[in-house]
Amino acid sequence: MCEQEFPSILAKKVSLFQQVLVVQALRPDRLQSAMALFACKTLGLKELSPLPLNLKRLYKETLEIEPILIIISPGADPSQELQELANAERSGECYHQVAMGQGQADLAVQMLKECARNGDWLCLKNLHLVVSWLPVLEKELNTLQPKDTFRLWLTAEVHPNFTPILLQSSLKITYESPPGLKKNLMRTYESWTPEQISKKDNIHRAHALFSFAWFHAACQERRNYIPQGWTKFYEFSLSDLRAGYNVIDRLFDGTKDIQWEFVHGLLENAIYGGRIDNYFDLRVLQSYLKQFFNSSAIDVLNQRNKKSLFPFSLSLPKSCSILDYRAIIEKLPEDDKPIFFGLPANIARSSQRMISSQVISQLRILGRSVTAGCKFDREIWSNELSPVLNLWKKLNQNSNLIHQKVSPPNDRQGSPILSFIVLEQFNAIRLVQSVHQSLAALSKVIRGTTLLSSEVQKLASALLNQKCPLTWQSKWEGPEDPLQYLRGLVARALAIQSWVERAEKQALLSDTLDLSELFHPDTFLNALRQETARAMSCSVDSLKFVASWKGRLQEAKLQIKISGLLLEGCSFDGNRLSENQHDSPSVSSVLPCFMGWIPQGAYGPYSPEESISLPVYTSAERDRVVTNIDVPCGSNQDQWIQCGAALFLKNQ
Repeated sequence: MCEQEFPSILAKKVSLFQQVLVVQALRPDRLQSAMALFACKTLGLKELSPLPLNLKRLYKETLEIEPILIIISPGADPSQELQELANAERSGECYHQVAMGQGQADLAVQMLKECARNGDWLCLKNLHLVVSWLPVLEKELNTLQPKDTFRLWLTAEVHPNFTPILLQSSLKITYESPPGLKKNLMRTYESWTPEQISKKDNIHRAHALFSFAWFHAACQERRNYIPQGWTKFYEFSLSDLRAGYNVIDRLFDGTKDIQWEFVHGLLENAIYGGRIDNYFDLRVLQSYLKQFFNSSAIDVLNQRNKKSLFPFSLSLPKSCSILDYRAIIEKLPEDDKPIFFGLPANIARSSQRMISSQVISQLRILGRSVTAGCKFDREIWSNELSPVLNLWKKLNQNSNLIHQKVSPPNDRQGSPILSFIVLEQFNAIRLVQSVHQSLAALSKVIRGTTLLSSEVQKLASALLNQKCPLTWQSKWEGPEDPLQYLRGLVARALAIQSWVERAEKQALLSDTLDLSELFHPDTFLNALRQETARAMSCSVDSLKFVASWKGRLQEAKLQIKISGLLLEGCSFDGNRLSENQHDSPSVSSVLPCFMGWIPQGAYGPYSPEESISLPVYTSAERDRVVTNIDVPCGSNQDQWIQCGAALFLKNQ
């Protein structure tokens, strides 16, 4: 925790914010903590997260004429808590709710009038789905004369077109689930009644429910580690929890043999898995299902002599009382340990880097002049856009890319690899020249030598918003940040020249290659596949892709030697994967390997039992897959699936 142990002799000389900059330069894996500490010290706060929301206190402190608008984040739903509060404070019959959507408007107005007349509570859910109807609601509210026990609760996700008058007349609160596996399990066990756990007095059933609650919490809390936990934010919510509970409930309906495949199938294909659209994320889910839903998971009698399914050798109570399960949850630590999710011990280093870089890009957007993109202001444009224009000038100083003449490649019936590389070079130079033209036009407008056109306006507006212009992205999907995009573009355009020279001398396949130098590495591997199929006189579909760290591939007619791959989630010495320790670097480089296409029936360098298929992404953001390769891992494939191991190309 270097940010908390800043040498006192230096702390006197530098400001609090300069301390943050030192951490950014030397220890980017602690930058998020350093930012949080800076914010707390500067604002004089103990911690940044607010106190948990107390609906009961809200009810006591508000009046009947003031609607309470609860702004929810995706996956959070306060209606269960409202129902419980209504049961506690009034009788349950006094609480009514309407989920807004098509055709619910008339019902909502009718309920509003009735509840106001009788002094009941009404909750209108998901107002963000009916933004155009909200003025009608405002009118109705103005004419109401409710009893003093009436309360109107409204829930909505953030929406840009929400009516401001309703916002001003409501008390606004945000409802977010507090983070952490322990809090998540507590929420689940508070939403379940004692009868739901003790039903049928079946200990196996109670254990299966605990397994399910842990599984639900692991799926939700794993989202704090995007893109290594999940590659994106999946909206696992309370409705999944309810549906899953029903599945487990039906599982124990009288049958002797418990059909775990039934649980696996429903949770994987419908309830939780139905939200997942990435094959490698689905693999994590399948691995969790295998771990938490099987007969040994709930077998109480033989637990003594067997490793516990849960971390900390948590042993489950031999009872069906909800209090015993809550007591076990209470014993868990407040802070999540990566082992809860099967993630590597050094995951915090990766997630701090990711989160702090997101914070920085949001700060950049906040820091720009608000009016920058709307209308032309020479001074603002000149100040804000000069970094982009200066960088472009600097990148092209010693190269001839801007003036290079290239003719469109002709359809030589030669090698697919050569055709690909010549086309890649042609497109690279065309893209450099089109970017140059657009930036030159922008520069002229700023200098006042030409008039502003709509193209230049669009370009400037994107750049002022720190976004990459669509006209560039349509030609090559590179980084979102314009400066990174320009650096990547020029680096690749220069590197591709040497690929062309080597390919024309037929020396390409004997050299060590770096796929990150290409704009379309996946297309290059496909060209290698076509060329291999021609050389072996077989169909393209009859080949499979393999990689080897044991030396050259025996079965491959053509192969390439690849370097520059990076690995996240575990370490690899060329023989087998190994676990990361808490002080391991978040990303490590992988030894060069041979890659090629071999016949489907042939044996690859590693047997399926001792290897695991890992994705190779274009970047650490894990948004585009180049290919998958089998990497030797010893045994226990689930460990490597859950730790979120993945390869990616190095950043150009």
